[in-house]
Amino acid sequence: MTIDITLLGTGSPMADPNRAGPATLVQAGGEHYLVDCGRGVLMRLAAAGVPVGQLTAVCITHLHSDHITDLNDVITSMWITTFEPTPLRIIGPPGTKEVVGHILASLGPDIGYRLAHHADLVQPPLLEITETDGVGQPDVTVGGVRMTTAPTDHRPVEPSIAFRFDHDGAGVVVAGDTVPCEGLDELCRGAQALVHTVIRKDIITNIAVPRLQDTLDYHSSPEEAAQTAERAGMGTLVLTHYLPAIPPGGGDDWRQLAADHFTGRVELGDDLHRITISSETQDDS
Repeated sequence: MTIDITLLGTGSPMADPNRAGPATLVQAGGEHYLVDCGRGVLMRLAAAGVPVGQLTAVCITHLHSDHITDLNDVITSMWITTFEPTPLRIIGPPGTKEVVGHILASLGPDIGYRLAHHADLVQPPLLEITETDGVGQPDVTVGGVRMTTAPTDHRPVEPSIAFRFDHDGAGVVVAGDTVPCEGLDELCRGAQALVHTVIRKDIITNIAVPRLQDTLDYHSSPEEAAQTAERAGMGTLVLTHYLPAIPPGGGDDWRQLAADHFTGRVELGDDLHRITISSETQDDS
C-alpha cells in the first residue's frame, strides 16, 4: 500500500504569486490529513480534488502565523459546506485551543449572521481539538492510518511538533520549521519519507537584513534536512517552504545541496507537486 504526499503550499511568510503558504496533504487508506494551513490552502485543496468536508484531521506543527493563516477559512468552510453536524478535528501543540478560541471570537459576527440566515444551521462550528507536545502521547489510528507525534526544535516558538503517518508498512514524517533535533530523528526511524521545511542559509547569510538573519538559527537548510533523512536511512526527502522563493520549475540547485548529503531521492517542486511513497521506498544502504 502507499501514502500520497501533495505539496499544497510551498511558500514562506514572504508572499509569492506562485506559491501558497505552508501546507501539505497526506493521503492513505481513504483518509486525508492536512498538515498546516498557510495562505490559500483551500484553493490548493480544491485543485487537489479534496473538499474540506473530506478532511480527516488538520494537523498543526506550530503556531507561527504563516502556518495557520487560513485555519479560519478551513473552520468556516467545514461548517457551512457540510450538511450534517461534522466536527473538524484539529491536532496541534499546546496553545492551539487558545488560538482557535481567538479565531472563533474574530468570526463571531459572521457566525451570528449565518445562524440568523440559514435555518438548517443551528449551532456554531463543531471542533474537536487535541493538544500534544509530542512527548509520551498515545498513537491515534483512524481508518487504518496510525498517527504519532514528536517534539521538534523551533525555539523560541515552543512547543513545536512533527507528525508521522503509518499505513500498511509505509511511513511518512512531516516536519514543520525546526533545526535538527533528537525528537525528529527518533520519529523518522523506520519511516520511508520525510517532508521538511528548508531555507537557503548560504544565501540568507549574505543578506544584511536583521529579520532575515534571525531565521538562520531556527530553520534547517537543505543540507541539514538531508542529513536528518540520511541518519534515519530514509528513501525519500521532500523539501518545501522555500526561502528565498524558487522560481516556478526551478530548484535544481536546492536538490543538489540536499543530494550531496543524502543517498535517496530528493523531491521538490511547485505547488501541487505529488509524491507517492510505498513500503519499499527505503534506502537499503
